[in-house]
Amino acid sequence: MVLGLLQGVSELFPVSSLGHSVILPRLLGWNIHQNDPYFLTFLVATHLATAIVLLGFFRRDWVRIVRGLGRSLREREIAPDDVDAKLGWLLVVGTIPAGILGLLLEHKLRHIFASPRSAAFFLILNGFLLYGAELLRRRAPQTSSDDDARIARQVGWRGAFLVGAAQAIALVPGFSRSGATMGGGLIVGLSHKDAARFAFLLATPIIGAAAVLKLPELFGHQGSGVRGQALVGALCSAVTAYLAVRFLMRFFETNRLTPFAVYCVLAGAGALLYLVLS
Repeated sequence: MVLGLLQGVSELFPVSSLGHSVILPRLLGWNIHQNDPYFLTFLVATHLATAIVLLGFFRRDWVRIVRGLGRSLREREIAPDDVDAKLGWLLVVGTIPAGILGLLLEHKLRHIFASPRSAAFFLILNGFLLYGAELLRRRAPQTSSDDDARIARQVGWRGAFLVGAAQAIALVPGFSRSGATMGGGLIVGLSHKDAARFAFLLATPIIGAAAVLKLPELFGHQGSGVRGQALVGALCSAVTAYLAVRFLMRFFETNRLTPFAVYCVLAGAGALLYLVLS
């Protein structure tokens, strides 16, 4: 229950869910290691729950986006005024590099940086990354009253590729997927609200696809003895993920990434100090 509740919040808040999942068991004295097969299987269920929540929360947007993609394929072009088609292809462009890098690097990076100490160190760096994005952010032009129209007009193909590729940094425990994409969105000229919206839309297919690809592990022999816990964790994750996305979409209407940057630096430094001295 604790890990499920934590996953739902930390996956969407720019504070690294993987980093917290590595650090917290060590701080609490639990005999759980990030690379234990049963723990990876457990995380699959919680990630799938988060993806389903995001898909449900933005369901109307996804219906329009899918229809827009269909129109562009049927007409073999993206009409200048077809915001949904443009946004859909931006998400496709952003998903491809993240998916490829994830398949190539996930296993290696998780094994190399699996220790709680390294996760705490990278959590500190994540805080500096968030603060740096605030310093480098461009002024967001109000090109439209519609959220998706603003995103489609402001983000270019190159920007979508770079923002999508930035998600790969979350393969290192301590760095945040949503933090990297939100920061990238700010740098290409999105407002905080639009950057968060684009980050959540971009995260949905990545998190969902990664979880679905590993579902056979949950229903195979690796899931033996952990399916009940995975179900409880997934339900808890779904609850906190829904509350988190509702809160963050309102929060970023008037606020910045700075509070999360401060949290990451303080929490990472505190955890690292404790782990070094214990």
